[in-house]
Amino acid sequence: MIDPRFNCQMYGRTDTGYLNYRWQPTNCQLPRFDGVEFVTRLRGKSIMFVGDSIGRDQWESLICLILADLPPSTPKENTGGDPFSTFKFLDYGVTISYYKALYLVDIDINEQGKRGLKLDDIRGNAKAWNGVDVLCFNTGHWWTHTGNIQGWDYMEVDGTQYKDMDRLVALERGLRTWAKWVDSNIDTTKTRVFFQGISPSHYYSKEWNSGTMSQPRNCYGETMPMTNSDRSYSEAYLDQMKVTDEVLASMNRPPFLLDITMMSYMRKDAHPSVYSGELTPEQRSSGEPSLADCDHWCLPGLPDSWNQLFYTALFFPL
Repeated sequence: MIDPRFNCQMYGRTDTGYLNYRWQPTNCQLPRFDGVEFVTRLRGKSIMFVGDSIGRDQWESLICLILADLPPSTPKENTGGDPFSTFKFLDYGVTISYYKALYLVDIDINEQGKRGLKLDDIRGNAKAWNGVDVLCFNTGHWWTHTGNIQGWDYMEVDGTQYKDMDRLVALERGLRTWAKWVDSNIDTTKTRVFFQGISPSHYYSKEWNSGTMSQPRNCYGETMPMTNSDRSYSEAYLDQMKVTDEVLASMNRPPFLLDITMMSYMRKDAHPSVYSGELTPEQRSSGEPSLADCDHWCLPGLPDSWNQLFYTALFFPL
């Protein structure tokens, strides 16, 4: 069930300490995740994670957590694809899906084959998640990408095309389009809506006070989380968090924010680094820090803690 890019143990990671850390909120005792209770209480319901591969990370984690508590013989069905993947627990009628929507808003391809990011249009993507019982949205990483890994060729607002614009301005415009759709189209008495906070990367060791030339410049070789004294919080995450918070606060019916940013920021140890199925055996064995994936997260690992928060907020709200 685990995507090769998240399956660190399969691809050679030998240290296991990253599996054992748990997040403990102040003045709050999180209940143990119970997969049987999860599918029992959501019998006949559908859940969908919508967003980028960080949302896929959480989707796979949730399925694995549930499977760990159910008998191996439990009937299930798994269908994967791009942009839509779904997993069904057949005895319970529970469907857990992932829909790939990197920016939440739509991307159209014009007659010249150019990709247009429609900052004020979400109607195409929204067809996939309309009518789902529990929705969990995320976006963030792709708004800052440039060059060959940029996901669009131009942006479009109110019929006007832009080659580029301030990325925080674009993020806010896209999120407000999403927020307007949620307010107008989702009955929150029937559908639970969550928004996953910004998931940080660990490409710059200066952020945990280890920025000397003799040390790795990213998450490669990191096997311990940060401590409180290590933190030097990245402005990039603060800016995206501020935009997200402002948009959510402006909504008529704000979704529940899964505030994973700080707990994830401290986990520089929990990334796939070079232990990824996206690298060749030769690349993995080279130990080249520049090949490290410091965006995604190993499974099992940190996303399991995100789902513990999700489980708590879903079934044990304050």
